[in-house]
Amino acid sequence: MSRILIVMSAADVWERTDGSQYPTGYWAEELAAPHEAFVGAGHTVEFASPGGVLQPLDRHSADPAIAGPDCARHVAHARKALGDFGPLLKLAEVSAADYDAVVLPGGHGPVVDLFQDANLGRLLIEADRAGKVIGAVCHGPAALLSAVDEQGAWIFSGRRMTAFTDEEERMFGTADNAPWLLASRLREKGARHEQGAPYQAFTVQDANLVTGQNPASSTPMAIAINTALAAD
Repeated sequence: MSRILIVMSAADVWERTDGSQYPTGYWAEELAAPHEAFVGAGHTVEFASPGGVLQPLDRHSADPAIAGPDCARHVAHARKALGDFGPLLKLAEVSAADYDAVVLPGGHGPVVDLFQDANLGRLLIEADRAGKVIGAVCHGPAALLSAVDEQGAWIFSGRRMTAFTDEEERMFGTADNAPWLLASRLREKGARHEQGAPYQAFTVQDANLVTGQNPASSTPMAIAINTALAAD
């Protein structure tokens, strides 16, 4: 079986262009659903973040009116998974050589810290060069922006991917005063961004890169990752 690293943000606030601070954290479904699928397939899952900081839960992901009727189960699973694992690994101390896949869940945190985290950039470059599976869902693809090589080139430029769309950000109510919008930024950097209907499951696979558009895409992304790992 495979060994999978889930990389979490360490951010608990998202500073807006008007100076306000928007509370953020990990999105329960985006962490719990992949973890459940990976463990169910017999894989070992570990967690890392910048400095080993445990990010809080995004309270919106525990609200059934926002996150759906299964959110309580996702919250319980995520909390148990993190509690059973114990202290998170420090991102600076992990190596892609120790894992078969690297997975990046969302919440708004990745647009705060992971998108420019040099340690994550190193890890993703190592993983991609070795052909390891890289997965990201919702705002998780922001973390892919950290992977800038020695020549200053973004290694995922030209690759097909999806992410939380500008339309979904507007519908969620967080587009105004956002420092930047994820899907637009990915396109600006050279990604071949694709999208499905708002808040409906939609995934894109481009070789070893598997991405999901939104929380509903968490399980389909994980299933695609399991399939890719089984094929190796």
